Amino acid sequence: MKPTLLAAALAVSATTALASAEKYVLDPSHSQVVFSYDHLGFSTTYGMFSGFEGEIMFNQEDPAASSVTVSIPVLEMITGWKPREDHFMTEDFFGASEGDMITFTSTDIEVTGEDTANITGDLTMNGVTKSVVLDAKLNQAADHPMANKPWAGFDATTTLVRSEFDLGQFAPFVSDEVEVRISVEAQKAETPEG
Repeated sequence: MKPTLLAAALAVSATTALASAEKYVLDPSHSQVVFSYDHLGFSTTYGMFSGFEGEIMFNQEDPAASSVTVSIPVLEMITGWKPREDHFMTEDFFGASEGDMITFTSTDIEVTGEDTANITGDLTMNGVTKSVVLDAKLNQAADHPMANKPWAGFDATTTLVRSEFDLGQFAPFVSDEVEVRISVEAQKAETPEG
């Protein structure tokens, strides 16, 4: 009898915690992942992904109970120089083809301040999955002044070691460490009329 009561109590607790998480979908027009790396000590080279999809189950009362999933088409990489983009898609790096994705799925959120958290998750890139930690900040959660609906904005940073994802061509001359800056906006998802 006791195990059954405990299971029921846990189920109710889990349902209560999930009930306060609300689904937000990324605004692809205001969500970017910018990466940079040292090129032979002469310059810092930049690239970007934009226009990708994702969702955040956002729990404002208990941010640690939130979650995030993102999918980024590899072929959407922008570097500002087409020959570089083409090279990144070859077997030297991604060997990318239509439908290849970079994905991130959170596995844990540790609140570190009033509007900051470390988001740990599984990053899958180039067929390799590694756990990474994003140093994240909630910029704002409020009604969007033009869309007139709940909106949230986040920034995050991390450093990736590209060779860990089988993308280590030319390292260490071209930096193996890649600095990543993320900025996303997300709108509260429409709820179906019931």
